[in-house]
Amino acid sequence: MSQLIGVDLGGTAIKLGRFSLEGQLLDALEVPTPQPAMPGAVVMALVEAIETLDPERLAPWVGIALPGPMDASGRVARVCINLPGWEQVPLADWLEPQLQRQVTLANDGNSALMGEVWQGAAAGYSDVLLLTLGTGVGGGVLLDGQLLTGHGGAASEPGLICVNPEGPPCNSGNRGSLEQYCSIAGLRRLRDLDPRELCQRADQGDPDALQVWETYGRWLGLGLSSLIYVLTPQLVLVGGGLSAASRHFLPAALRELEERVQAESRQGLELRGCALGNGAGRLGAARLALERFGQDRLG
Repeated sequence: MSQLIGVDLGGTAIKLGRFSLEGQLLDALEVPTPQPAMPGAVVMALVEAIETLDPERLAPWVGIALPGPMDASGRVARVCINLPGWEQVPLADWLEPQLQRQVTLANDGNSALMGEVWQGAAAGYSDVLLLTLGTGVGGGVLLDGQLLTGHGGAASEPGLICVNPEGPPCNSGNRGSLEQYCSIAGLRRLRDLDPRELCQRADQGDPDALQVWETYGRWLGLGLSSLIYVLTPQLVLVGGGLSAASRHFLPAALRELEERVQAESRQGLELRGCALGNGAGRLGAARLALERFGQDRLG
């Protein structure tokens, strides 16, 4: 029986999984992302890792999640703003001849969302906003059960909305984007500590650490308030590395939403952490490969 490979390409690590058609993880592999993460070096690393994960070639379909917008056909990485040299990279065309497998590309936020819809916290929901909080701030949007990709495939970049026009410059060309306040770098502007240590200090009741997470949550809630007015989702999920501290910042984010968003626009809204952790992206990428290449296999 055919299997699937899902890949989550990040700035520091490439996470791969081999899955059954039902989404069961059969094998996993994580390798470091080449530094600098230029497209050619990444292609070589991907080919080697995929062949290591599936030497018997049981998986004919590969889905790859990347940090940025793809073209509408899922063939070209249009831009990955936190990876050097990634502009209009035809990654699927480069990989398929070497792998002898079909390859499709997707935004990492969309992939994480699809993973949560398939096997995680968004199962059974039709209108969902997901934010990934880490090196950058990405995300995905599900409306009426369908991914929102927009004209040309570049929609759903919630981390790039402006929350402060006088704020720090963003790699996107914007200033004061949500990413500048809710990424790891944004958190470290509030307190220059490793996020895990900051979380541990908050767990121990450190008032300064608790105040940092409170401020972080308020910025997150500010950004979410604009998104919720446009999307009115049933569910908002937060994932990525910083979501491990969600117990310290989600209450502040929720208070900000209750202050800024009319009750009619947040009726029944749920706000919580993702269920699948860092495995959501590779699972969702595999699911998108199944949808694009194996429609006859979908149950």
